[in-house]
Amino acid sequence: MATRKAAKKPNVSADELKAYYRDMLLIRRFEEKAGQLYGMGLIGGFCHLYIGQEAVVVGLEAAAEEGDKRITSYRDHGHMLACGMDPSGVMAELTGREGGYSKGKGGSMHMFSKEKHFYGGHGIVAAQVPLGAGLAFSDKYKGNDRVTFTYFGDGAANQGQVYEAYNMAELWNLPVVFVIENNQYAMGTSTKRSTHSPSYWERGAAYGIKGEEVDGMDVLAVKAAGEKAVAVCRAGDGPYILEIKTYRYRGHSMSDPAKYRTREEVQKMRDERDPIEAVRSMLLTGKHASEEDLKAIDKEIKEIVNESAEFAKTSPEPALEELWTDIYATEIPQEA
Repeated sequence: MATRKAAKKPNVSADELKAYYRDMLLIRRFEEKAGQLYGMGLIGGFCHLYIGQEAVVVGLEAAAEEGDKRITSYRDHGHMLACGMDPSGVMAELTGREGGYSKGKGGSMHMFSKEKHFYGGHGIVAAQVPLGAGLAFSDKYKGNDRVTFTYFGDGAANQGQVYEAYNMAELWNLPVVFVIENNQYAMGTSTKRSTHSPSYWERGAAYGIKGEEVDGMDVLAVKAAGEKAVAVCRAGDGPYILEIKTYRYRGHSMSDPAKYRTREEVQKMRDERDPIEAVRSMLLTGKHASEEDLKAIDKEIKEIVNESAEFAKTSPEPALEELWTDIYATEIPQEA
């Protein structure tokens, strides 16, 4: 059964608040740099930036524990950084270099980290949703008390395989949090034009799945909702659906001029609802940090991002022999 009751915002320390600020700022600056490298021709293929949505993944990672899993779609760089993957390894993968997480073979949309329990990065819309349910099934089978965060967008929420995954997840009480990152535009189509449903999370009621809508521009609201969802899953009462209302400032991908919305709309969100500026304001007005403290954080982040870009530029391209590694078979058996 669905529920509309939102989780109460958690009390957090000044150090926690500064950590969220730092983590969101790292994603923002990293994505800005990735956009620059793409413009320089150093990143090929598709590249989908996470600018504006930082509070979603930072808030949910604050609710996660060691060993919890995450799987997402192609707008995935923010998820990688938030779960602790090395910015240099991520940037090198974006540029197709040997020092990348998938040795330069995955690129922007298809890199993984077994150590950080990050299972991609998937280019096929909604394909990761049943995979996320499968990860959760594995954990339930093993009885290890782990939870899987399965991220997808409002466009993917209209795909049939999402509802097949909902059905199985509820039947088997899987410890999976289905996270709908509703940034209001599926590629270029507004949610107002793509569905008559008042919300996406309420669709889970047909399967008996609990859920709620969350303000995705408020990192503390996301953290609170994440903790509630995780508690439900760890208690054996999963799955749970979080529809997190967020907003992306850039186009769907680097090739999208985003003419389907006005500049005024985007600027209004930046001016009034920016998730990073909101935390910055809390730190300053609450006297948890000074302007100098925040400038120092910003300087540190810029250095990390610049180092990641330099590492990516200097890392060699993969050798041709890498074409034959990390595959299921290197030879096709000949018929007798």
